[in-house]
Amino acid sequence: MLRDLSASAVFTGLLVAFVGFASSFAVVLQGLTAVGASAAQAASGLMALSVAMGVAGIVLSLRARLPLSVAWSTPGAALLVTTGDVGGFDRAVGAFLLCGGLLFIAGLWRPLGRAAAAIPAPLANAMLAGILLGLCLAPFRAVVDMPALGVPILGAWVLGGMVHRLWAVPAALAAFVAVVATGVEMEPGALAALGENAVPTAMPTWPDITLAGTLSIAVPLFIVTMASQNIPGVAVMQSNGYPVTPGPWFGVTGFFSVLCAPFGGHAVNLAAITAAMCAGEDAHPDPAKRYWAAIVAGAGYVALGLASGAVTGFVALAPAVLVQAVAGLALIPAFAGAAVAAFDKPESRDAAAVTFLAAASGLSLFGISGAFWGLLAGGAVMGLRSGFRRGSG
Repeated sequence: MLRDLSASAVFTGLLVAFVGFASSFAVVLQGLTAVGASAAQAASGLMALSVAMGVAGIVLSLRARLPLSVAWSTPGAALLVTTGDVGGFDRAVGAFLLCGGLLFIAGLWRPLGRAAAAIPAPLANAMLAGILLGLCLAPFRAVVDMPALGVPILGAWVLGGMVHRLWAVPAALAAFVAVVATGVEMEPGALAALGENAVPTAMPTWPDITLAGTLSIAVPLFIVTMASQNIPGVAVMQSNGYPVTPGPWFGVTGFFSVLCAPFGGHAVNLAAITAAMCAGEDAHPDPAKRYWAAIVAGAGYVALGLASGAVTGFVALAPAVLVQAVAGLALIPAFAGAAVAAFDKPESRDAAAVTFLAAASGLSLFGISGAFWGLLAGGAVMGLRSGFRRGSG
């Protein structure tokens, strides 16, 4: 096995770990904080997710000898931002645990996996676009509210994307670090203290499973994770010519989601963009030896997770609008893709629009978030329109 290790796989794996972590950790922190996590609990959750997706990626890649990269659910973290507090972080953790269980069962029990895949794609994408909209507006709010700090972040994102789309968010993150370090007033010794608290403390939270948490977080989180992460991740492997056996893959990511949930992690899943990096020719000319890139990426995620205390501490020093700006920039490509897919077919546009608007509105009925009601309302509109057309025919 060690004979398959190459310099190109090591470089690609380290690049995957950096891009995967840097491009969306701000979204994760925003999501955990929105559902009631303290700064220490958010740091614990970020560490748990990083370690879980690193170890899961290593396990999958070693067993299957395939470049199976694992990531945290970035759209799921965005869902948490729009959902907000459901009555305490313990209830959110209960929803995380339930979602992980659903992901695990989807890998073992095919009917559940098929049911998740059977949700009409326009509605699933419309829900995702609605969830992402609020965060994607944040960079422009930052430009208005704090132009001296917001403009450099947005400009770096544009310039980085001109070099390569994968460098857009890391460039924005570098600008964020620079403007916070030079333009934000801090207490003396605040930056020096980050090194002392680099490794966060694992903080278990006893889960409380409630109906509101189930319908507001667990069910939508399961749907967006399957529809926007797991299924595209399988498609990436298929498009690169690798044998596809998604059931065990879903089961492993669900198992690790269950393990990290009590420590504040919302969900891990198959990666899509970073999986394409691991499965591409840059990792190794021989497809049979590219699995090492995913193994190295997994080790990188574990190392970054163990240093996430410093990351969380630095983010806590920044104005919230700047953190939201970086998170929003990371989600713009996902929002664009989801919006295009949601409104692509004329016959389902009205139903997709209902789902999108309800999910984006931030409404909450009976303690249940708009993402669930949007999917329900859009499904009703689609079902009624389809039934009327069949009756007319």
